[in-house]
Amino acid sequence: MSGFVLWFTGLSGAGKTTIANIVEPELERRGFVVDHLDGDIVRTHLSKGLGFSKEDRDTNIARIGWVASRLSRAGAAVIVSAISPYEEMRRHARSLVEQHSPFVEVYVATSLEECARRDPKGLYAAAFAGEIQDFTGVSAPYEEPLHAELRLETIGRTPPESAITVIDRLEELNLLPVRVESEVE
Repeated sequence: MSGFVLWFTGLSGAGKTTIANIVEPELERRGFVVDHLDGDIVRTHLSKGLGFSKEDRDTNIARIGWVASRLSRAGAAVIVSAISPYEEMRRHARSLVEQHSPFVEVYVATSLEECARRDPKGLYAAAFAGEIQDFTGVSAPYEEPLHAELRLETIGRTPPESAITVIDRLEELNLLPVRVESEVE
């Protein structure tokens, strides 16, 4: 099996990691070695010490893109769930990966209002209060993807329903063997 990169982008609280965590075991069931590069975890290990300026965000995404390209080249299905707010850096990550493997961008298109309502980490409340600077969608920009392979609207859908849509898209792109449900269980 050939590797690929499945890159989830969207605002904080959009559902990137939640959906990715549902997709991951399905990819494993289909025979892939899967590596999940989650933005929060990457910042703890690979990008420790970086802040949230545009330059630091760009460095973080460049690092994630490079690691994803190496892993996918080795045959892994790599899931990235990172805000990745700038189109230019997502294109850079795509160019690194596509030297060896397919790149599938999934825009988790959840509105700022819905993300703020969910606010799983309390970050939006702090950003709106001015306690967090350079917060994507509030005091720093988020550039919507121009050419995502999938725009995933999450309002009115459960995370498992969204994950099924992602799996279906990967099948349409011929990156996954189509799963045939056994009649005998």
